[in-house]
Amino acid sequence: MKPIKEPYHLFADPIRYYNAMLDDIEAAKDYIYLETYRIGNDTIGIRFKELLMRKAGEGLEVKVLVDFWGGSAINNHFAEDLRAAGVELRFFEKIKFNTDIFTRSHRRNHRKLLLIDDEITYIGSSNLTAYNLNWRESVLRITGSITLAFKKVFKQDFKIYNTYVFTNKNNYLRLIHHQDFEIVRDMPSITKQRIMRKYSYLIKKAERSIVIVTPYFLPGYMLRKLLMAASEKGLDVKIIIPKRSDVGLVDILRNKYMGQLHESGIQLLLYRSHNLHAKLLLIDDKVFSVGSSNFDYRSFRYMYEIVLLGEDKNISNQISKFISDTIENTDLFDYEQWKRRPIISRFFEWLLIPFRHLL
Repeated sequence: MKPIKEPYHLFADPIRYYNAMLDDIEAAKDYIYLETYRIGNDTIGIRFKELLMRKAGEGLEVKVLVDFWGGSAINNHFAEDLRAAGVELRFFEKIKFNTDIFTRSHRRNHRKLLLIDDEITYIGSSNLTAYNLNWRESVLRITGSITLAFKKVFKQDFKIYNTYVFTNKNNYLRLIHHQDFEIVRDMPSITKQRIMRKYSYLIKKAERSIVIVTPYFLPGYMLRKLLMAASEKGLDVKIIIPKRSDVGLVDILRNKYMGQLHESGIQLLLYRSHNLHAKLLLIDDKVFSVGSSNFDYRSFRYMYEIVLLGEDKNISNQISKFISDTIENTDLFDYEQWKRRPIISRFFEWLLIPFRHLL
């Protein structure tokens, strides 16, 4: 693969960004920090594992943070091999079997970061697995000093990897400003929900257009109301979601709200080529968000998430091109067909409402 020279590069194809990541890890001289929800015990996970082990053997500082729930595919030998090679591996929040097991198990570290040598950052939607090789993802590679800001975030996450009680959550929720960028983080909270609040603010301030790309679209009442109000004011509001995601229950429940959104003038575009797993927001073709957060209750309320926001024209243009290319492989929501959906579908939509925060 040719070296990437531009400071910002947005990937959609997993094969391309996996190869770019592996090339950058291969060239690392000082440290490699990896934070992910899931790493597979498969062809992709093993490629990363073997290279990380070799770089640790060369004397580099290699730290890996994997969510305990998402990392359940890793067997003991996988973890033991990493640790024996000198990789510092930690699993985020092992599940405790207590009275809070039902909601606690949903408080997962969903962040996805790869940091190399104070020079390179990868942030986006993708885990390190083989099962998503034909998915459409959104992974941004950044070079420059912003890696130092993400390094601070990673070290905080690595330190609190098994912490269940926080005396001051604000220490881990502060916005980090770097030049024209903002790094916004979320931790499980019913009241704070920093990413959701930031998105609400941006939607309110939008003047011309709003585009949301997400695999799982289950926003709460206030976000739905803001989006519909924006559309009714004449803004071009587009929501791009997969025709069929990898979580069928979410697809069933989201259908309940699609008629109302369509009636307000929002364009609902269903991606038909495999699975759309990208997570992007673009306001007025200018303000962007890229990161790990889905546009749903669970991400906003229960997950440890991270997004990068900014107005860099280079990145905004790449996201705009990503959106245009994605739309070419979508179908418009069929409102008439939605109105004729079977009674059994409506029943399951109603049945799942009490569980909307956990899907």
